[in-house]
Amino acid sequence: MRPPMLTARALVKRFGTAPALDGVDFHAAPGESVAVTGPSGSGKSTLLHCLAGIMRPDDGEVRLFDERIDSLSERRRSHLRRTRFAFLFQFGQLLPELPAEENVALPLMLDGRSRRDSLEPARAELRRLGLEGKEQRRPGELSGGEAQRVALARALVVRPAVVFADEPTGALDRATGDQVMGVLLDTVAELDAALVVVTHDPRIAARCTRTIEIRDGRLSGAPRTGDGFDGFAGTAPAGPAPDSAGRFGHEPVAEVWR
Repeated sequence: MRPPMLTARALVKRFGTAPALDGVDFHAAPGESVAVTGPSGSGKSTLLHCLAGIMRPDDGEVRLFDERIDSLSERRRSHLRRTRFAFLFQFGQLLPELPAEENVALPLMLDGRSRRDSLEPARAELRRLGLEGKEQRRPGELSGGEAQRVALARALVVRPAVVFADEPTGALDRATGDQVMGVLLDTVAELDAALVVVTHDPRIAARCTRTIEIRDGRLSGAPRTGDGFDGFAGTAPAGPAPDSAGRFGHEPVAEVWR
């Protein structure tokens, strides 16, 4: 097995007196996809938020390669989220007033690149995901599957080391969700990045290389090995239009990159 890229040791996170995470260990290697499963309220999204540097654990540590990231300043963690991490949300959470190409370019512009220099790779990513000709369409003018692919393009345009996906197919019909998940898995494999997916869907979890289950803030049972990175052939019908409320759990989408 390849050395881990992202690791966490003995993570503890409390909200009031109740522990959302109670001594959780985690690791993900380059090219690996890890599904995080468990009932609602078990700590799945809290684990993702701690791994991604959105919130700090109360105890334990998180490392990207050899760098400890949970102890970094908010400014440095924000920079890490813009440059080394990428995020795919359940409802896409695209900004409704921006066309597709500007939604994709947003992380690059927030990191200081000019609009012109940001739009070129954004358009290339849209073409690669089969969205050529949709660059000027706003989220309300896209199907559910198209909008989620725009969100995927936004996640991948920074060429991340780790992609975090929280219920990435939860707002899509089954066929469209299969298509989006196939593109996500294939692209992460091409980048040799790590993928961490929070999901309630056992079909999605089975497509990842490994599954862990969290219950009451602790890992439950032995990790399960899935089918790994498998492509998805064919087209899918349009799904429902995504919600554009701009929320990631309890975090506005802008806060992820701030």
